[in-house]
Amino acid sequence: MRVVHVYRTYFPETQGGLQEAIRQICRATAKVGVENSVFTLAKNPVPKTLHTEEAQVQRGRCVVEIASCDIGSPAVIFQFRRLVREVDLLHFHYPWPFGDVLGLLGGGAKPFVVTYHSDIVRQRLLEGCYAPIRALFFRRAARIITTSPAYQAGSQFLRAIRRPVETIPLCLDEFFVPAVDSALVDVWRKRIGNVFFLFVGVLRYYKGLDYLVQAAIMTGLPVVIAGEGPEKNRLRALGGRYSNIHFVGHVDDTNKYALLDACRAVVFPSHLRSEAFGVTLLEGAIRKKPLISTEIGTGTSYVNQDGVTGFVVPPANSERLAAAMKQLAENAEMAERMGKASYLRYQELFSAQAVGERYRALYQDVVTQHRSASV
Repeated sequence: MRVVHVYRTYFPETQGGLQEAIRQICRATAKVGVENSVFTLAKNPVPKTLHTEEAQVQRGRCVVEIASCDIGSPAVIFQFRRLVREVDLLHFHYPWPFGDVLGLLGGGAKPFVVTYHSDIVRQRLLEGCYAPIRALFFRRAARIITTSPAYQAGSQFLRAIRRPVETIPLCLDEFFVPAVDSALVDVWRKRIGNVFFLFVGVLRYYKGLDYLVQAAIMTGLPVVIAGEGPEKNRLRALGGRYSNIHFVGHVDDTNKYALLDACRAVVFPSHLRSEAFGVTLLEGAIRKKPLISTEIGTGTSYVNQDGVTGFVVPPANSERLAAAMKQLAENAEMAERMGKASYLRYQELFSAQAVGERYRALYQDVVTQHRSASV
């Protein structure tokens, strides 16, 4: 079976949680017989076709970006049509309004599914103009998938469409991550300390990092913030003068997992629903780390069970964040127990095997139904 995933950006042009989510879905489904490709945009799509381990990547040219929506030229629609003829199923990753246009104008009669990763949070005015296109796009979708029950329940749009919505969580292939590098773990512990807390991700407005910085100031506990992004300079101005707050910039996978191995716990303080899932939480779970996240009615609390795999605290609340950090800092036995529980939950729900099988079954069902209806 041949499937094309459709999203506005992809590796190597950009690095982010949703790009990683698509990569992991491709890897997981490839293990059960799915042949994947990715259609995306790039500011300089040379070459137009990239061959990666997980998929063939087809890139059109991005001519403008409006409110975080990459838009391609009319030629991109024809490029997409040519690719569509070669596949059995289209898999759109929402939100990307131009992706809806691609599906309606370039998808032809091919069946498609939509994974609804996130509501549109910031661009409310533009959303009103776009709503009729979105409504038509979702009416034509064969299946709609969300990544957690909580996100479905909390999404006004998903409740309003009055259609069945299936839950298939994001996944992470345990064999995709690097092995433990003990020497590098020691390097980071010598630099930061034996008990520190780790955030990894793009530094965006919805990540709640102001509250993590304030919690670090309150507790004096060492905190590592690994990543780059539009909030970098403002956050450095806020917390850079404190010796216990370490901004280490972008780290490669080897150093990222060494930091995960070295830290006491992963902190994921996102305070807005733009944070739909949190792949970083899965990365921490694979390394058997306790997790600290916030209750924003999304998949973060699907991954992290309060009191079992870590702590779930109210969003935008530095005091509760600080209290959770102090509790884990002072109780190594609790941290170890919660870390083991997070790994067991990962294996049960979020492993590549579990998620790959669920997507393969869904793809097969959609394609079979489409072919039967076309006879």
